[in-house]
Amino acid sequence: MSVTKVAFLGLGHMGGPMAANLVRAGYQVLAYDPVPAAQEQARADGAEVFDTAAAAVTEAEIVITMLPNGRIVLDVYDAVLPSAKPGTLFIDCSTIDVADAKRAAEVAVAAGHRALDAPVSGGVGGATAGTLTFMVGGEAEDFAAAQPVLDVMGGKVVHCGGAGVGQAAKICNNMMLGISMIGLSEAIVLGEKLGLTHDKFYDVVSTASGQCWSLTTYCPVPGPVPTSPANNEYRPGFATALMNKDLGLAANALRDNGVEGRFGLLAAEIYEQFNRSAGDLDFSAIVTDIRRRSGAEPGQDSGE
Repeated sequence: MSVTKVAFLGLGHMGGPMAANLVRAGYQVLAYDPVPAAQEQARADGAEVFDTAAAAVTEAEIVITMLPNGRIVLDVYDAVLPSAKPGTLFIDCSTIDVADAKRAAEVAVAAGHRALDAPVSGGVGGATAGTLTFMVGGEAEDFAAAQPVLDVMGGKVVHCGGAGVGQAAKICNNMMLGISMIGLSEAIVLGEKLGLTHDKFYDVVSTASGQCWSLTTYCPVPGPVPTSPANNEYRPGFATALMNKDLGLAANALRDNGVEGRFGLLAAEIYEQFNRSAGDLDFSAIVTDIRRRSGAEPGQDSGE
């Protein structure tokens, strides 16, 4: 029985663990990344590392990309499409603009290949554990061909619609997440000023109508959820820079499609400002910025 060859282009914080999971599942992974440390880690994980992206895709049946932005995705497609075998299935897992995702699919199909956009949710933890959620756009038959590979890297794989619709699902989800984290953080800081401790806030809200993923899974203050980045000096599971990027994509989509999205636009503005000083902090560290701008001290039992 032949082993499916999967080229994986982009071996950063997300792509590296995703590629490693494919190796562990028995796929032959043909990898490329321009960063030497990422190359070294991929070799240690069992991937075959190539000197160029074009060389990595030559024998692949499936090509997965996990790249920083749409411009890079389109540039990489221009570089590698001529080297791929006819009918190769391209799966872009980057988070990019819907228009760029549609353009990437168009150029891949025009070159004789198949294409899906398949952005993910779940952060580095999900990439490592193989529990990501994949939001996939493209043809149904191509989705069916990709699903076994995506199932290795994800806990849930959803076919959302045609080309670009996977990206639409991702930016809508992350717009809600950004808005939710800001609202939760404002409520926490207000509670601090009113004398409400973090443990009591959590005990009430986690089972009341304000309950949300941002609180129960990713609580932005230390203590109530021990696995949240707040308990690790806000080292990122999902960096502020990435939330800033995704909210920028959502803001562009709101404007381009005439949606009255005041919360989404304001969330994009807030994270754009925070990103200027956040460094490499997790996006949940927005609570510290709200506290600072509110002239507040860390709340009782916050551990900050």
